[in-house]
Amino acid sequence: MASATQIEWTDATWNPVTGCTKITRGCDFCYAERFSERFRGVPGHPFEDGFDLKLRPDRLAQPLNWRQPRRIFVNSMSDLFHKEIPRSFIDSVFDTMEAADWHTFQVLTKRSSLMARYLRNRYGIGKAPSHIWIGVSVEDAKNAVRLKHLRVAQASVRFVSFEPLLGSVGKIDLKGIDWAIVGGESGPHSRPMAEEWAIEIRDQCRSAKVAFFFKQWGGVRPKSGGRLLNGREWNQYPKIPQKVHLEAAE
Repeated sequence: MASATQIEWTDATWNPVTGCTKITRGCDFCYAERFSERFRGVPGHPFEDGFDLKLRPDRLAQPLNWRQPRRIFVNSMSDLFHKEIPRSFIDSVFDTMEAADWHTFQVLTKRSSLMARYLRNRYGIGKAPSHIWIGVSVEDAKNAVRLKHLRVAQASVRFVSFEPLLGSVGKIDLKGIDWAIVGGESGPHSRPMAEEWAIEIRDQCRSAKVAFFFKQWGGVRPKSGGRLLNGREWNQYPKIPQKVHLEAAE
């Protein structure tokens, strides 16, 4: 079975790579780093090396053994397009995702230019299959440039995670984007999210007919502030036709 998760917008996580390095202020209080570093130096623990970047080839085939279709967040504990991950290893991850087409894979990155370049090299004038969703993280207006890279990426389904949302993103171009997630930061050093920042994104999603998912307000714990925005939950997903894989459904 895939790793259990409390992330509201996915069903499971798959981490063929763990560990990362900080590149932007959205990384300052990374939950994955905080979790991993608790176990640094513990012999035999999966995170014995803390949050150091680590390839885990023994996990590459895991989704092929998960027969029940599910949404799978890829590398919740890393970034698949980190510059130190060999292209050959990224190829192996994509080989698995392409083969396990009864699942929906959600690939999220802050390294948007490297992502766009990889997809262009892999798919040429084509696109990634529709069961492989490609997304970028955007925490504020400064980093909204990642949306430009996403819009030109060779992806069939594109999404944006505005989490942790640390400021207004202003007017954004959502053309070609299928889904937006908004969430506040959680953890002992969490920075507050203003309501108007979330509403600003929601209203632009409405105008652009982009599915909108409000994940959390955040706080000391992820559930501290609840999930209501303007008095209701927002749990929209993009409407993507799903392939029927008879063997996986057995």
